[in-house]
Amino acid sequence: MENQKSFTISVYTENNIGLLNRVSSIFSKRHINIESLTTSQSEIENVNRFVIVATMEEQQATKIVGQLEKQIEVIKAFAHIDEETIYQESALFKVSLDSLLDKRQIQDIIKTSHANIVTVARDFFVIEKTGSRNETEQLYQDLKPYKLLQFVRSGRISVTKEPMNISEMLKAF
Repeated sequence: MENQKSFTISVYTENNIGLLNRVSSIFSKRHINIESLTTSQSEIENVNRFVIVATMEEQQATKIVGQLEKQIEVIKAFAHIDEETIYQESALFKVSLDSLLDKRQIQDIIKTSHANIVTVARDFFVIEKTGSRNETEQLYQDLKPYKLLQFVRSGRISVTKEPMNISEMLKAF
């Protein structure tokens, strides 16, 4: 347990039904909790990318990457520690409108956290914050006393500091 680190596992895949279930089962069979999972189109046409965050030992990360690459639809998988990536999350906060109108403090919270108001309706407004997990969590804690109606946070999105050269790898196939 002492050697555990947060790893960002990037998995380039074809977009096939059932793959998400098989990917998550690789983690669950090893009793590793997925802390964050995001999937989207990648920089390569018709190739999707999973970004999975989990805490584990380096040896476990290496084994998981190997198991992921055995899946037919997986093109390539990579494991990176936090220092090797640039990452962000997004969060949305739905707050009662009277909090915005009645309390100057909430306006200061929004300003100091570098968040944005994205929608104002008759009964509520929505704040968007992009940043680290700590930043979105801090804003959550700051907004809790002001009639926070809903909260949702995305999974991590990440790019590596060093090139991954996945496009060149695909050309070789």
